[in-house]
Amino acid sequence: MKNNKINKKSNQIAERNYTTEDYTKDDELSQALSQTHEQASDAYMQHGTRNEERTSR
Repeated sequence: MKNNKINKKSNQIAERNYTTEDYTKDDELSQALSQTHEQASDAYMQHGTRNEERTSR
């Protein structure tokens, strides 16, 4: 039964996507999603996508 609860919780975490509400929530998962989303957005804004780099040469 314990493994079933762990697997269920793991699946819930794996299926979560960032939402704008995560930025203001205090739970660990929301904060991590928010931080990762911000880092990815920053990297995209600085570097674009690999596809853009290939087509601009």
